[in-house]
Amino acid sequence: MLSNNVRDSFEATVLERCGRIERKALTTVQINVGKLCNQACLHCHVEAGPKRKEQMNAEVGERIIALLQNSPNIKTVDITGGAPELNNNFKPIALAARSLGLEVIDRCNLTVFFEEGYSDIPLFLRDNLIHVIASLPCYLKENVEKQRGSGVFQKSIDALGLLNSLGFGDPRSGLTLDLVYNPLGPSLPPAQEELESAYKRELRERFGIEFNRLYTITNVPISRFLHQLERDGFMEKYMELLVASFNPSAAQEIMCRNLVSVAWTGELYDCDFNQMLEIPLGGKRKTIWEIDSFDEISTGNIAFADHCFACTAGCGSSCGGSLV
Repeated sequence: MLSNNVRDSFEATVLERCGRIERKALTTVQINVGKLCNQACLHCHVEAGPKRKEQMNAEVGERIIALLQNSPNIKTVDITGGAPELNNNFKPIALAARSLGLEVIDRCNLTVFFEEGYSDIPLFLRDNLIHVIASLPCYLKENVEKQRGSGVFQKSIDALGLLNSLGFGDPRSGLTLDLVYNPLGPSLPPAQEELESAYKRELRERFGIEFNRLYTITNVPISRFLHQLERDGFMEKYMELLVASFNPSAAQEIMCRNLVSVAWTGELYDCDFNQMLEIPLGGKRKTIWEIDSFDEISTGNIAFADHCFACTAGCGSSCGGSLV
C-alpha cells in the first residue's frame, strides 16, 4: 500500500481544484464474478489466474438478477473477472440483463474461447447482442506476450478473427467489439484517438482484423502492477507522474460517480479497484442483501484513496477509456 500522505493529498487535491465530488445517478452495475482466469497477466489488478478459487456462487448471482429486475434506472451491466465466462453465473446474469433491455458488456480476454468447454461463448455473445470489450495491450506479438504470456498473442488474433466472422466489429451488424490498451510500464497512455487509428491500421493490414473503438486505460498502482513498480524501483516516480498529471476535468467524469462494483461475495464497492483493496462503498461496508434496488446507490460519498490519481491523470481513465 502507498502512504497515507498520498491519500490525503488526493482528497485535498480534489477539494482544492474540483470541490466536493459525490455520486450522480447510477447507470452501470459492474459485476466481478471471481478471480479465476486462464491467464495471469503482469498488470492484472485482480491478481487473477488459473489457480484462484474465489468464485461467485448461484445465490449471489440470483440476488443480483433480482436487484436488476427492481432497478429501472440501470442502463448497463458490465461483467468482469478473472475471465467472466469461466463462472457459472455469466450466462444467467447476461441473459437476465438482456431480457430487461440492458446493455451487457463482457470484459473478455479472448483466449478463453479456446479453453475446453467454452467454444460456444462467441455464438452466445452474438446471439444475445453482447458488447465485447477485449484486452489487447498491443498489436505487436512481443509486447503482448511480455505482459500476458507466451502464445497469447496468436490466440488473441484468432479469437478476434472469429468474432469478426460472426459480425463483431462491423458497424452495420449491431455487434460491438472494442479493444483495451494498457501501457507496458510506468507511463500514461498516449492519446486515445491517435492510438486507435494506429491499432486499426496495423490490425487491418497485418491480420485483416476490424473493431469499433479502442479504450486506453491507465495502469492503477495496486496488486501485481504495484509489485512490479516496487520491484523495478519505479513506484515513487510513477506516483509523482500521476499526481503531476492530475486533470480537474477528468476528475469530474470519474466512473465511480455513476457506477457500482459488485464483488463475487455480494459486497458493494465504488469501483473494481477499490474492491481489490477492500475499500467498501463510500467507506462503509454494504452488501447486496442490504438493498432492495441498485437505484438506492445513486447518492452518497465515494471512497477515495491514493490509487485514484490514476483515474484523474492526463486525459483520465475509466473502464470506458479516456474521460476527456
